[in-house]
Amino acid sequence: MTYEHLGHKLVNALGEDGRASLRGLADELGVSVTTVSNHLEELEKSGVITGYGPDIDYDALGYDVTAILQLKVEGGAISEISAELENESQMLSVYEVTGDFDIIAIGKYIDTDDMNHQIKDLLGHPAIFETNTSIVLNIISEGDRLELPIPPETV
Repeated sequence: MTYEHLGHKLVNALGEDGRASLRGLADELGVSVTTVSNHLEELEKSGVITGYGPDIDYDALGYDVTAILQLKVEGGAISEISAELENESQMLSVYEVTGDFDIIAIGKYIDTDDMNHQIKDLLGHPAIFETNTSIVLNIISEGDRLELPIPPETV
């Protein structure tokens, strides 16, 4: 086995099972445990792998409402509002975007009252001048990881 594209292969394997052991990864990829350990260390140091965590089913925890918030924000306040959203405990994702809105945020809530309370608090900010909130009806795919393409081996 060559080590070509081993980093991509490790990222994909960890995407499937973030708790995989070094031995399990080594066996799956046909390399030594030391090789896996060294490559993982390189991926961590370079910032490709930033952490390891569980996949969580928020519905099982009682967070039955997913909301997508679109915000138009006064230009100079975009970073401030993004930071406020990032610090909201129920926000999963916050994006500064192009298009009709400046920020899109995705949050999880126990119910619509919980969502309504948090959104009203947030939207009282004077720099937010237009919003659009959508409630997700059905989650088709969520939290999927990008599988990195592995080019063919070269000889």
